[in-house]
Amino acid sequence: MPVLVLFGLALTADAGIWGHLARTVLPGYAANTAILLLTVGTGVAVIGTGTAWLTTMCRFPGRRLFEWALLLPLACPAYVIGLVYIELLDYSGTLQHALRGLFGWQRPDDYWFPDIRTVGGAAAMLILVLYPYVYLLARAAFLDTSVSALEAARTLGLTPGQAFRRISLPMARPAIAIGMALALMEVLADFGTVQIFAVDTFTTGIYDVWLGLHDVHAASQLALLLLALVLLLVWLEWSSRRGRRFHNAGRHYRDLPRLHLSGWLGAAACVACLLPLTLGFLVPSVVLVDWALWTLPRLRLEDYVSDLTNTLTVAASAAVLAVLVALFLCYAMRLSNRRLLVAAARLAGAGYALPGAVLAVGVLISLGAIDNTLDAWSKTWFGGGTGLLLSGTVVAVIFAYLVRFMALSLGSVESSLMRVTRNMDGAARTLGHGPGSTLLRVHVPLIRTGLLTGLLIVFVDCMKELPATLMLRPFNFSTLATRVYEYASNEAFQEAGLWALSIVLAGLLPVILLSYSITHGRPSEQAGH
Repeated sequence: MPVLVLFGLALTADAGIWGHLARTVLPGYAANTAILLLTVGTGVAVIGTGTAWLTTMCRFPGRRLFEWALLLPLACPAYVIGLVYIELLDYSGTLQHALRGLFGWQRPDDYWFPDIRTVGGAAAMLILVLYPYVYLLARAAFLDTSVSALEAARTLGLTPGQAFRRISLPMARPAIAIGMALALMEVLADFGTVQIFAVDTFTTGIYDVWLGLHDVHAASQLALLLLALVLLLVWLEWSSRRGRRFHNAGRHYRDLPRLHLSGWLGAAACVACLLPLTLGFLVPSVVLVDWALWTLPRLRLEDYVSDLTNTLTVAASAAVLAVLVALFLCYAMRLSNRRLLVAAARLAGAGYALPGAVLAVGVLISLGAIDNTLDAWSKTWFGGGTGLLLSGTVVAVIFAYLVRFMALSLGSVESSLMRVTRNMDGAARTLGHGPGSTLLRVHVPLIRTGLLTGLLIVFVDCMKELPATLMLRPFNFSTLATRVYEYASNEAFQEAGLWALSIVLAGLLPVILLSYSITHGRPSEQAGH
């Protein structure tokens, strides 16, 4: 519905406004977006694949710690660590202030320091928090590598580096490509980071055209252009693997023969893993804790409690609804594999490809049209209007979350349900249980871990979602994410410490669960037999 509405609005847009945008800001949007995609794509591929191979195929000091710790930056939204590094590295920040005091510099012309508020700075922030997408999937692929293939490479005289390039890397290519595609979709959807770093992209353009120029038609055209870029990424990732097959030759799994790195090689591997972890999680966490403690004496507790309550309410509501709908759809596909049903269920998960700003435009206009229809009908038949029942309320925010993150709950529930043998369904039916009773009394207890995982992942992503929340929230309704954005817009970075720290802490539990499932996902030698 939101996408169809966007198409309708885009077709009725004023050509003059679009021409003005094309002559002025559109080339800048396109250039900055392209630079971000290229830089972030390269960065997450190199860091994610390299660290995944080191922690999976090598043995060096701290490897077991890095196995799960390298996922921790996934808990930090890019706009949060962006605040930290602006405060640390900007001209008025801590580091430059200390340098001026140490060397007696008075003016910016007295010394050179890289400008953090550039497209390069925004790209660095996005790389630091998005490389775990590639790391997570690449590590799972490396853990699934057949020992037989590695032993065959060794007998043919290949060095460990050659085996990585010619065996492990090609076999992990689908996982790496999917991880990169997910990271790049997050880049296209990002609003907070690029706004804080003063980088104009299609996402900020949608926001500015809609709320600045008050032209929803031109905003719809920009939204469709951004959606086309997202779909192009999905198609490129799929077409790169079309017609190719990636299978392991060995049927039995054994412990991977890890390469022992000692001396300077071990130290280099440790530094290579420690650097992204430090920059992407440890430094931001320490700074956020310091900010939170610094603001505690003058903290307005009622504001924090109100924002936290609002966040928990909308995020928990969306997460519960997403899991319930996913359970319903996945069980329906289990009972019947008709093409129309399967296609409809798959379409329900397509909203993850919609950036938050695109979704917000479509949702607000769609629900607004429904509200206007209901209001007119109520005035006609009952003599009084209904007002805004959907748009301009938390219903719009929850609905947007449901559309945006349904794919996450669908994936978690479906993968868990597939592990339950269909013999369980037959046994329950012979005992007189119908489909509903079988679902509640047999399947739900067996897949409760998958349900909980889907609930947590959707909940945390809803807490971090900024553009959709910012554009759809009711008046005087703030969440942790929108409050962080408001503080950042006013350059009051330290005041945002407690709010930002709460978002990061909420994201830690699902990250730890994901790390545990990946680490224990490789079958043991005994299981292989």
